[in-house]
Amino acid sequence: MPDPFVATFTGRLEVLFEERRDPSKAVGMAAYMRDRFPYFGLPAPAQRAAAREALEGLGQPTEADLVQLATTCWARPQREWQYAACDLLARRAKHCSPALLLTVEHLITTKSWWDTVDLLASKVVGTLVRNHRELAPTMDAWIDADDFWLARTAILHQLGSKSGTDADRLFAYCERRAGDTEFFVRKAIGWALREYAKTDPRAVRQFVADHDAVLSNLSKREALKNISSLGK
Repeated sequence: MPDPFVATFTGRLEVLFEERRDPSKAVGMAAYMRDRFPYFGLPAPAQRAAAREALEGLGQPTEADLVQLATTCWARPQREWQYAACDLLARRAKHCSPALLLTVEHLITTKSWWDTVDLLASKVVGTLVRNHRELAPTMDAWIDADDFWLARTAILHQLGSKSGTDADRLFAYCERRAGDTEFFVRKAIGWALREYAKTDPRAVRQFVADHDAVLSNLSKREALKNISSLGK
C-alpha cells in the first residue's frame, strides 16, 4: 500500500516538475553528465523550490517514509527525482537510525555518478557514521570494495568534520587506495586531504611526502592545492 507521505509528495512533485520542465536546459544538463540520465531541465534552485512546495503541510517524514521515498525517486528516470531524494535524506539523516545505511548503500551503487554519490557521502553517510559510531567498520569494508563508488564514499564521508575528523582512518583509507587507477578514487583522495588540510596542513603535507611514490599526481596536486596559504 503506498505510503501517504510518499504518494502525496511524489504526486505533487511530478506535477511541478512537468509544469516547469525546460527541454532546452534538459539537453545541456544531460550533456554535462555525459548523457547518463535524462532531465526535466530544472537547475538546482528550481528543483529545490519545487521540492519545498511539494512538502508544504506534510510534516516531517519518518525514516520509513525516507526509505520508500528514496526507492521511489531512484526508480524514476529524470535525475531531478534523485536530487530531491538526496536533499531530503541529507536534511533528515541526523534523525535516522543506523539501518538507513543499507538503503543509502543501494542508492550509492545504483544510478551511480558523482553528483548523487558525493552528496550522499558527505551529507548522509557522514552524518550517520558520526551519530552511530558502530557504523565505522562498514566504512572500513567499503574502502576495499570492488565498487569504486563505495570506496569513494568511504574516503569522502568525513568531509567537513574539521577537528572531529578521524585522521588515522582518513589517512589509512587514502593509503589503501593510493595506487588506484580510477579517476574518481584519485580525485576523492585529493579532495579529502585538501579539506583536512584546512584543519591540519602539516599532517597532510607529511602524508603526501611519505606517500609520494604511490599517490597519483592528481591526488597530490589536489591535496596540496591550497596548503601554502594555510600555514605549516
